[in-house]
Amino acid sequence: MSRFDPFTLPGPRWWAVAAHRPFLRDVAAGLLDWLGPEPPERLTDLLVLLPNRRAARAFTAALAEVSDRPVLLPQVRPLGDLEADEPPFAPAALELDLPPPLDPLTRRFELAALAARLMDQPAPVGALALGEALGRFLDAVYLEEVERPERVVDLVEADLAEHWREAARLLGGALELWPKRLAELGASDPSRRRAALLRRLAAHWDAQPPAHPVIAAGSTGTLPAAAAVLAAVARAPQGAVILPGLDLDLPDAVWDQIEDQHPQAALKTLLDRHEVARADVRNWPTPAGAEPEARRGRARQRLLNEALRPAEATDAWRGAIRDWRAREAGSGRDPVEEGLAGLTVLIARHEDEAAAAIAVKMRETLETPGLTCALVTPDLELSRRVVARLGRWGVKPDVSAGVALDQTPAGSLVELAARWLAEPLSPQLILAALKHPLTVLPGTPEALEGRDALEAAALRGAPPRDLADLRKRLQAARQPDRRGRPTPDWKLAQLARAGDLVTALEAALAAARAPFVADEAPADSATRALVGLVETLAGAEAWSGADGEAAAALLTRLIDAGPALGPVGRAALPALVRELLAAEPIRQGGATHPRLRILGAIEARLVRAGVMILAGLEEGVWPAGPQVDPFLSRAMRKALSLPAPERRLGQTAQDFVQAAAAPDVTLVHIERRGTQPTVRSRWLWRLEMMALGANAAPAVDTATLALARALDAPADAAQLAPRPAPRPPLARRPTSLYVTAVERWVRDPYAIYARYILGLERLRRPGEAFAAAVRGDVVHAAIERLALEHPDTLPLDAAARLERDILRGLVEAGFAPAALAREQVLARAMAGWLADFEARRRRPGVIRAVEAQGTLTLDIAGAPFTLKARADRIEIADGRATVLDFKTGQEPNRKVVAAGFAPQLTLTAAILQAGGFPDLPSASPEALTYVRLTGRGEIGKVVEVGAPTGKDPRTAEDLAAGALDGLRHRVEVFRNPDTPYLSWTAPQFARGLDGDYDVLARVWEWRVVGEDSATEEAS
Repeated sequence: MSRFDPFTLPGPRWWAVAAHRPFLRDVAAGLLDWLGPEPPERLTDLLVLLPNRRAARAFTAALAEVSDRPVLLPQVRPLGDLEADEPPFAPAALELDLPPPLDPLTRRFELAALAARLMDQPAPVGALALGEALGRFLDAVYLEEVERPERVVDLVEADLAEHWREAARLLGGALELWPKRLAELGASDPSRRRAALLRRLAAHWDAQPPAHPVIAAGSTGTLPAAAAVLAAVARAPQGAVILPGLDLDLPDAVWDQIEDQHPQAALKTLLDRHEVARADVRNWPTPAGAEPEARRGRARQRLLNEALRPAEATDAWRGAIRDWRAREAGSGRDPVEEGLAGLTVLIARHEDEAAAAIAVKMRETLETPGLTCALVTPDLELSRRVVARLGRWGVKPDVSAGVALDQTPAGSLVELAARWLAEPLSPQLILAALKHPLTVLPGTPEALEGRDALEAAALRGAPPRDLADLRKRLQAARQPDRRGRPTPDWKLAQLARAGDLVTALEAALAAARAPFVADEAPADSATRALVGLVETLAGAEAWSGADGEAAAALLTRLIDAGPALGPVGRAALPALVRELLAAEPIRQGGATHPRLRILGAIEARLVRAGVMILAGLEEGVWPAGPQVDPFLSRAMRKALSLPAPERRLGQTAQDFVQAAAAPDVTLVHIERRGTQPTVRSRWLWRLEMMALGANAAPAVDTATLALARALDAPADAAQLAPRPAPRPPLARRPTSLYVTAVERWVRDPYAIYARYILGLERLRRPGEAFAAAVRGDVVHAAIERLALEHPDTLPLDAAARLERDILRGLVEAGFAPAALAREQVLARAMAGWLADFEARRRRPGVIRAVEAQGTLTLDIAGAPFTLKARADRIEIADGRATVLDFKTGQEPNRKVVAAGFAPQLTLTAAILQAGGFPDLPSASPEALTYVRLTGRGEIGKVVEVGAPTGKDPRTAEDLAAGALDGLRHRVEVFRNPDTPYLSWTAPQFARGLDGDYDVLARVWEWRVVGEDSATEEAS
């Protein structure tokens, strides 16, 4: 049998590899067949053109896999990334006189500046998105080789909406000014240069056909210039073009109906452009031994092509399936079932479940020796989840797209430094910078102790007003504690190191902020300042490794391109840096598993694995929705002869068909992304509908899902945390509580256990303002000061004094300026209402106590229990008392107070009646009053909860006595060692589960996830 020779047939030579075949392996096998027994160096004469550099690398790997002897590699060049300084170009032969291409980042910034100029925007950095859209327009014009693109200005007078006419004016100005700007820079537009190079290559090969063999494989010739190169290769004496996935069996009537969204659209356009009949395209030979699986592969390809036939031809589905089955009736096999064999659908509920199931399936393939697996998805977030899930087995797949620079340590440090430069007082950013894995703190471990001391003493709670405020907080932490105990020496040493750290941070930030004038600096100067801050944190090691080198290269380009961008504000720098980092993919290297790969959709057109997993089959993901163009409507694109947005859908459809035609395929659909339900990808939906119409269906993989769920599920549902019920010894149980703690005890005994028995206090989060609690404390302090300084008569400026004291307290508490703008309005309203309230309360003969401290010791079950209270206000007249409490939040109503679930005022009144306030006479309670202060709507309100009602005739004195009896009973119950401190015994009266110890009690686990079998404790 004579060996295969792709160049013996008369030209032009067009070949095709069926979609169900592994494209690059078949091409490599055919070329080795052509080489035959001849010396392997003959292969070096061959030039192979592939779509991109990734395909070129994959082809050399495929050639090594299928060869049974050492061979010298041919010249493999990416058609999409041709440069003049490498073959097939030769400057002497082509006389290339094009200026060098403009750096992509500089181009983007220059176009942003051009867009800002055309739209009269002050800063180019604000026009980056418009500059990017303008770049896409120029790419389309240059790569599609639009004739007379200046016709866009004619659209200004067209019957279009005003914003489209304005867009046409802007595009016309850009087409006029951009070439002039390029001439000033001495550069050429990369897209225009690429199209020119391809055109010159095609013309050169037409005029002087290459004397060596040339093969163009895998390209669909979407761009006119690339299509011209393919045609020149096909016409060359030793040239051939190999098309991926051309459907030679599709009926002619359907072929004629193909539109932009069809997977064969690009190939049909290519053949029509060069007047090549589909019948003249020949099948590239299949390697020997592949026939057993060829039948099933052809059935799969036919099934997919039928499912994705043009919408106008779907009415012929039933007839086509019927005729197909009739033709295969003699084989004894159902062709539809044969096409569905090896095709599985996996439906996941959400993204994390999908990632877990995909990881399980990929790991499962490793149990079969030699079996390979590839995940194909355009969803980078899903691929990152899968990589993380595979890490549980110590398996790292080869991710062809690499990883975005912002996901690496070096990239995250650069972004963090930019954010810190913009918000130097953010406690979260200060701690993130100090705790970043690349940050180097001198004098470790002492510096680590200083960092931890800085966090504990100065960064938890409200954000500092300035770095001097951090020093004040550190100094305050050196003072004796509330009990007068001095600060130990070891803590003083840590606080001193924290002070040194603040000094270092202050110097670093001062140097980084130096270039900024009025919070703006030239982009190159701002970038240099950013580089200096990064090196202050991490030293030169910040730029080591693949991610460090990539970050250094990006920042260098940003410095070089910075002048085009103009001034950048400190607030805008983080967004700019984040966007650039996210768009910079890198390959980190390291050991990856040779049999597991994660591919992009375009690569899957040419690369094949034993098991193919296609994920992201949701509308808007795969296929992605058409890109929004702010400059061109559909009518405008048509007027300029630009392709419709749907052309991209056709290209992605071909990628899907090429990957889904593999022998073993799993199609993954996710029902919910984030909080939103999804819609099945049109391709999956069509395939399922057509199969349903043929009384068939693809298999559904539930076993993999069950295994993935089992891996993450607890072994036994009983392992869910039960409701905590600690029973501490009696000696550890509290014998003294404030009335506010008793209120928490009634509702949530576990909180009393955690706070007073375990001694746990809630740590405030870094930067946590605690706005509501702080506002309440500040308002209480202002009222207290006014009452103490003016006990009898109010000054005329009482409202002004209250407002001033409230605002001063908020500033000292760390309220941000933006929050103070709102708080000032509320403070003025509250101050006016309070001044009027205080004037009405100042009656002669009234004994008034402010923030009075009282205690009452009870003998219960033979042991003392001390009840304490700190009353906001007590007023006594004629032996009768009014107990007042000021609230800036929601106050309890009488029903809750009478039921005993809010005993603050009632127990305070009981202490007063028993003579527990040393500076006040004993008095019976007459009124229990809450004073609610909001500053908005109903600015203030007096709520009396002690007055009898029609349904409840009990007086304030009765309520106080009942609360005291209830306390006695509660103390007696908890003096039983078997009584547990249950969590949330009365949540219905707690206005939401918001206790400080809910996480410790694992409330959401036993109440929401598990079953609460504990009996609710009766009050």
